[in-house]
Amino acid sequence: MMQGIRERFSFMRGNMLVLTVRQILGNFSRRMVMPYASLYVLAVGGESSQIGVINSLRPLAGLVMFPLSGYLTDRRGRVRLIAMAGYLSAATMLLYVLAQSWEWLALGALIQGFMVFQFPPSSAILADSLEPENRGMGISTMSSLAAAFGLFSPYIAGLILEFYGTNFGMRVLYGVLLASQVLNAIIVQRWLRDTTTSVSTDEMPSLVEILRGTYGALPALFRQMPRSVKALGAAVATGFLANAIASPFWVVYAVEEIGLSNVDWGLILLLETISMMVLAIPAGAIADRYGRTRSILFALVVTMVSLPSYVLARGFFDVLLIRLASSVANVLFMPASTALMADHVPRELRGRVMAAIGRGSYMIGATGGGTGGPGMGYLFIIPVMAASISGGVLYTINPAYPWLCVLVATLVQVILVVLFIRDTISRE
Repeated sequence: MMQGIRERFSFMRGNMLVLTVRQILGNFSRRMVMPYASLYVLAVGGESSQIGVINSLRPLAGLVMFPLSGYLTDRRGRVRLIAMAGYLSAATMLLYVLAQSWEWLALGALIQGFMVFQFPPSSAILADSLEPENRGMGISTMSSLAAAFGLFSPYIAGLILEFYGTNFGMRVLYGVLLASQVLNAIIVQRWLRDTTTSVSTDEMPSLVEILRGTYGALPALFRQMPRSVKALGAAVATGFLANAIASPFWVVYAVEEIGLSNVDWGLILLLETISMMVLAIPAGAIADRYGRTRSILFALVVTMVSLPSYVLARGFFDVLLIRLASSVANVLFMPASTALMADHVPRELRGRVMAAIGRGSYMIGATGGGTGGPGMGYLFIIPVMAASISGGVLYTINPAYPWLCVLVATLVQVILVVLFIRDTISRE
C-alpha cells in the first residue's frame, strides 16, 4: 500500500517540490494579508471608491511586463526571472509597512504590478515539470499542501488585527509577507532548475521591438491556439472581471453590512481552507479521471448558485455556507482548468500563450485583490482595470451590485464551457 502511495505521488520531487515549498511560504503570508487588505485602505484614510482605484493600478504594468516576460520565458532562463521578482516584491512591501496614507498603498500596488514578470516563467516550469497524466493531481496536491500550511493564516491575522488594531496590525502582517518573499527568492535561486529547451544566445532586441513583436504577433498566436484554449481564456478573463469587481469588498461587506468581526471573518476563511485542503487531492484525481471540462462546468454551476447569494446572507452561518460552496468550486475548477490549458498548448508556445491569456485559471470568489496572479494574462489587463474601478463605484452606489455582476459573469462562463470547451486526447 505504501509503495502504491509513493508511486502515485512520485511527481513530488525536484522542481515540483521546490515550487510546492514556494507556494506554501507564499500562501501562508498572503492569506494573512489579502483577506483584510481593503480594511487597511480604510484605516489609512481611504474610502470604498479608492479601494477600487488601488486595485485597478496593480495590473497596469503588466501591459509591458507580460510581453517582456513571455519573450524571455521562451528564450532565456526562467529561474532568474522568478528569483528577481521575489527580491523586488519584498522591497516593494516596505511601502505598505510604512504607509502614511492610501496614496502610499496606491503607489505600492502600481510598483507591485511590475512583479508579474514572474508568472509566465513559473507557469511554464510548472507545466513542464508534470507529466500530462499527473497534471490534475500534481496541481491539486500543491494547492492542498499550501492550503494546509496556510490553514490558520486568516484567523491568526484576525486575532492580530483585533489586538493591535487594523492600522498597526496590517503593518505587522505586511512585514511577515516581506520576510516570506525574501526566503522564497533564496529557495528559487538555490534549488529551482530551468526547463526551457530553447535558450537563445542572440542579442536581445529593445523593449519597443519586443512589444511591437508581441502585440503584432497576436493574430498569428491566436491562429495557433486550439478553440478550447481561446474559449478557456475568455472564461478565465470573465472570472477575473467578476473578481475585480467583487473580491475587494467581501470583507468590507461582511464587516459593514452583515456585522461580522475580523475574527469571525478569519474563522470562516479557516473553515473554508480546511474544506479545500480535504477536497483538493480528490478533486484533482476527478479532473484526471473524468475529464477537465466536466469538472470546470460543475464548478461554475456551483459558483453561479452560491456566490451571488452573499447579498442574502444575514449572519455567520449564512456566510460560512457560501464560502464552503466556493471552496468546492475552487478545488474542482483550478486543477482542471490549469491542466486543460497545459494539455492543449504546445511546450514551445507556453511562455507566449501564458503571458497573453494566463495559466488558464483564477481563484473563484477571491476575498482580496483578485486582479493578479499567475492566471492573469496581459490581454486581460485593461478590462480588469476598468472592472476594478467600476467595483468601487458600484459598491458605493449599492453594496449588492458587485455580486449581481458575479452572477452575470458566471452565466457567461457556463455558456462558453458548454459551447466551446472540450478535453483533448493528445496532451502536450
